[in-house]
Amino acid sequence: MAAAGGDRPPGPRPDPPGRRAARRHRRGRPVSATGTAVPGPRGALSFTDRWLAVWILAAMAAGLALGRAVPGLGEALARVTVAEVSLPIALGLLVMMYPPLAKVRYDRLGAVTGDRRLLALSLALNWLLGPALMFALAWLFLPDLPEYRTGLIIVGLARCIAMVIIWNDLACGDREAAAVLVALNSLFQIVAFAALGWFYLTVLPGWLGLEQTTLDVSMWEIARSVLIFLGIPLAAGWASRRLGEKTRGRTWYEDWFLPRISPFALYGLLFTIVLLFALQGEAITSRSFDVARIALPLLVYFLLMWAGAMAAGRAAGLDYPRATTLAFTAAGNNFELAIAVTIATFGATSGQALAGVVGPLIEVPVLIALVYLALALRHRFPPADGAGHAPTAPTTENARV
Repeated sequence: MAAAGGDRPPGPRPDPPGRRAARRHRRGRPVSATGTAVPGPRGALSFTDRWLAVWILAAMAAGLALGRAVPGLGEALARVTVAEVSLPIALGLLVMMYPPLAKVRYDRLGAVTGDRRLLALSLALNWLLGPALMFALAWLFLPDLPEYRTGLIIVGLARCIAMVIIWNDLACGDREAAAVLVALNSLFQIVAFAALGWFYLTVLPGWLGLEQTTLDVSMWEIARSVLIFLGIPLAAGWASRRLGEKTRGRTWYEDWFLPRISPFALYGLLFTIVLLFALQGEAITSRSFDVARIALPLLVYFLLMWAGAMAAGRAAGLDYPRATTLAFTAAGNNFELAIAVTIATFGATSGQALAGVVGPLIEVPVLIALVYLALALRHRFPPADGAGHAPTAPTTENARV
């Protein structure tokens, strides 16, 4: 890659992560967003990558233990809020999302917006299939529990714009495609969330002779959530790349700056998970049977949406990075928005809010497992050049730092 003058940081830099990533790719070993080998079937893993699932499960356990061991911790976390979400959790989410969005090559977004197959599939999966599937599963598994059922339907309406960035990066998905799809989901979320909530909670149950529920949420409330949880890190990521490349050059930005901020995505993720589970730790552990009933339709939902999206992407001829991005953006949900809406509408201790909190309880370990599964399936996808043979690793475009 060409770089402007003054793109080397001070001091020796004998083996920058970008070159290590390129060498691993040439040897047929996929690499993660930090330049380390990703968890493939036989690939060598860094210490962090090898135990990633353990760190996340430990964070979940720590959060649940804190929620039980420290009385009033959940109320304290919820007391200072932004967009109806605890401020510490909001800060964790912003720290988590900034590094992946700083890695996006914003000058290449045009190639994604021109891929009509990807955009059409994403819209159909996220805004037609996803809400309808969650509605069906909620009524199938929770016909006698209206509060939890309503909470699940709201989770299904909130399409993912945050953690999907992390899952996509871990699975070596297309970073630019992820940025475009989450932005598209954000726009549709602002416009369509309230209308879809009215349809799935009031209109459709009325047509089917089922119990109806009302959802009082304004377009501004949805827009505020999107602006905070996507707008701030997206603007920061764009500004970082533009200023970094302009002042120090692209080589410095990708080989020196990005490797130093990359670990903060994991730190923010673990911090957010601890706080989320501490917020409802007592409710989750004291109502374990209810949590299990909520978890079952969520598990089915995540698996069906991910597998269906991967199959649809492969059938449409998408390469591995874009099919992976399609799958994770379709399977993930915006639990920040779902929790905010359920708390604002039904109260922090409501069954609807508990269903929103159980969402990440199931989503986090399931989607981490699906990251490993996606990497194991990468050989089954056509290469980006359409040559007709499966690649041995994600494309160089997705193996960069």
